[in-house]
Amino acid sequence: MADRGPSALSLPEDWPAHPDPILALNRMGSFDWDLDAGLFHMDAQALRVFDLRPDEYDERPESLAVRVPPPEAARLDAVVANAIKDGSENYGTYFRIRCRDGTLRWTHTQGYIRRDATGRPRRVVGIVRDATEELADSAARSLRAAQDEAFRQQTGVVQVISAALAHARSVQDVIDVLKDTHGVRHLGAASLVMGLVEAGRIRLVAEGPAGASVPGTRITRIDEPYPMSEVVRTLSPRFIESPEEFATGYPILWPHLTDLHVTSAAYLPLIAQARPIGAMGLLYDDRRGFSAEERAVLVALGGSIAQSLMRAMLYEQDKDLAQGLQQAMLPRSIPSVRGADIAVRYRSAALGRDIGGDWYDLIPLPGGTSGGGRVGAVIGDVQGHDTHAAAVMGQLRIVLRAYAAEGHTPATVMARASVFLHELDTDRFATCLYAEADLSTGVVQVVRAGHIDPLVRHSDGSCARVTVEGGLPLGLSAEFRRLEYPVATLELDPGHTLLLCTDGLVEQPGTDLDDGMRGLAAVVADGPDDVRDLADRLIQLSEEQGGEDDVALLLLRRCAPGTAPAGGRLRQQVASGDPEALARARHMIRAAVRAWGARDRAYEIELAADELITNALMHTEGPAIVTLRALSGGGRRLRIEVEDSSSALPRRRDAGESRVSGRGLLLVDRLADGWGVEARGGGKAVWCEFRLP
Repeated sequence: MADRGPSALSLPEDWPAHPDPILALNRMGSFDWDLDAGLFHMDAQALRVFDLRPDEYDERPESLAVRVPPPEAARLDAVVANAIKDGSENYGTYFRIRCRDGTLRWTHTQGYIRRDATGRPRRVVGIVRDATEELADSAARSLRAAQDEAFRQQTGVVQVISAALAHARSVQDVIDVLKDTHGVRHLGAASLVMGLVEAGRIRLVAEGPAGASVPGTRITRIDEPYPMSEVVRTLSPRFIESPEEFATGYPILWPHLTDLHVTSAAYLPLIAQARPIGAMGLLYDDRRGFSAEERAVLVALGGSIAQSLMRAMLYEQDKDLAQGLQQAMLPRSIPSVRGADIAVRYRSAALGRDIGGDWYDLIPLPGGTSGGGRVGAVIGDVQGHDTHAAAVMGQLRIVLRAYAAEGHTPATVMARASVFLHELDTDRFATCLYAEADLSTGVVQVVRAGHIDPLVRHSDGSCARVTVEGGLPLGLSAEFRRLEYPVATLELDPGHTLLLCTDGLVEQPGTDLDDGMRGLAAVVADGPDDVRDLADRLIQLSEEQGGEDDVALLLLRRCAPGTAPAGGRLRQQVASGDPEALARARHMIRAAVRAWGARDRAYEIELAADELITNALMHTEGPAIVTLRALSGGGRRLRIEVEDSSSALPRRRDAGESRVSGRGLLLVDRLADGWGVEARGGGKAVWCEFRLP
């Protein structure tokens, strides 16, 4: 084949300065960039790729900015600069240009870097081509993949924030979730501000991080020219996509934000129950503009946050109402009692409304003395955790206080309270424990209506449960005479502490009540001596355990030994045919005699009291009520009274040789320093007195 010379398709020596015409056939254009002169020459096909006419281009690279958007130009410059810096001979990349009609078109360029003998770059020659068709399929696939990934990320953001907000029970909880570093990061914002609508104004309640708010905008009017005010007025979100748009739209606000380097912002109205309750602003420092998907996600998040805020606000209102009602039902103050240190505590339930039927009370009783007062201590629990339970509790507390103050025996107080609760015609019942303490003697009489037993901590630090025989919970029967509440008597020595509590302090899900009582006794034994510190420790323990029930607690510590003061009084009911009740009465008398300093006459006193009680039970119907009094005036005396329901007066008579009946009063007459009979309504009281040293 003869040599025809240079072919029309052969490449000249200075390629690609004079490209082959085949480039044009493939919709490729060439360029020659003189780095020293700063000129960027393009052939006609290259100009067509850039959608430029020859008269629109002056061969200066800056003139291409009309077609190459700033983000694309920055990315393209970075590719070229890296190739020049690292000594590469060529580079290639895709970028987008904005056509004359405003649409974006993908373009590809490949350049060859020519250097001089020293390695200094002097020229860049290369090609540019329309890559629209090439990238159409892959771009569509990439776009779908990017949209899917963005949707997953946006869904994840909604799930993370919503999950955190689900645990918010107060407005501050919502604020903490959003202000938290993770919260702001998940939202993709650099800083956040939030305000709540109050009386026609917007009060700023959150900013994160600190300093994100603008001075003077803590409280703003809804009609002021601020973005949060605008979204509250219009109930529509406001997306600010550039610093220029921010400066133009809000010239008063923008100068204060320059230090935050804000590039865009989203302000969202917080709408709940069809009304604006606030507004939130998200400020960004690394982006411009918002896609349709991003806007939708932010609007959805705003709705979720608004609902959480509304729930929190309603919960706080409900909590304030509940706490106010609870405090109104509980005693406003606890009276001081001579001879005792008292501590009371109440903790609301961890779940449900912060209100319940648990209560405590301390009732001053007549007969207190300078050496120690008489006091009734009450702990109880009405069934339920709602306002009805609290209302029933308040009524029950009042009647218990009234019955105790009238001077009824502990068993009678409990029985009458049970009848009262039944007559309220409510479906609630209550458990209760009532302890009547004479701090001059240390004698405590306890009755229990379905409640848990008390505990006593001794002066040596040991603690034990006191088993008290109980009766029915209050409100289960309306027949007063059939309600039996056995009375237990215990002695509270100086330094001993009586602990009354509701079951919320000892019951835990999945645990036995007895185990809970043993655990409580161990905690009390290891606790501080001061009753207030001990009460705080027990409440702290219940909070740490996260109990679902409310807790009421009453601690009574006897401080000083009694000295047989005037006015001391103890009462006990003894039912006919109840040997245990008789034994408890004897125990009460024995403890009082020792406490009041009458050990020398203890046998005489116990024997006389036993005769009076036995006489009343044998010759009358119904129970006998035994009362011990410490009297002054004319010398210190101990008085024993035994009341019964019979009006028939006893007679002292000498028994014959073959008769036993009649010897009781004769024995009392010989043992006591005085005795007598008093009419008491439909019954009577037989009494005797002993002078004390």
